[in-house]
Amino acid sequence: MGNRLSRIATRTGDAGTTGLGDGSRTGKDSLRIAAIGEVDELNAQLGVLLTEALPDDIRAALLHIQHDLFDLGGELSIPGYTLVKPEQVAQLDDWLAHYNADLPRLAEFILPGGTRAAALAHVCRTVCRRAERALVALGAVEAVNEAPRQYLNRLSDLLFVLARVANRAGGQTDVQWQRGRKN
Repeated sequence: MGNRLSRIATRTGDAGTTGLGDGSRTGKDSLRIAAIGEVDELNAQLGVLLTEALPDDIRAALLHIQHDLFDLGGELSIPGYTLVKPEQVAQLDDWLAHYNADLPRLAEFILPGGTRAAALAHVCRTVCRRAERALVALGAVEAVNEAPRQYLNRLSDLLFVLARVANRAGGQTDVQWQRGRKN
């Protein structure tokens, strides 16, 4: 990877371009930069979720995920470089199986809500889906490795499950969508 920044205000982006990790420059409106930005926003939203009271194991998993997302952003910043590995996707699968095992089966759709932590996990899930769409859009015009796309797809599923777990940890139930509800 390239050198880390020691100065934050470099003024090199004033003309609307930004530097990639391989030393090349691209427009700040490029699909690659959009995908990097979406992953960065997801990481920031996870940081907000981590300010909530959470079970220690979920806190540790989310911190692990933040590091993985930093890897993902690094991979996106260097075209052709690989940082996200299939093992990172497999870890998400393991967490999904673990946390979903004790949840009651869903009979209906649920609405984001319940505890604040659960609502924030749902916000993270929607930002994750947006990051996934940005990565898919980039992959339509440039080569993108498979593992980052799989990672984001699996992570959004895990965030849904963790929202349900957070509700239970906070003494709440899922907020059920009511079919045919009339105001």
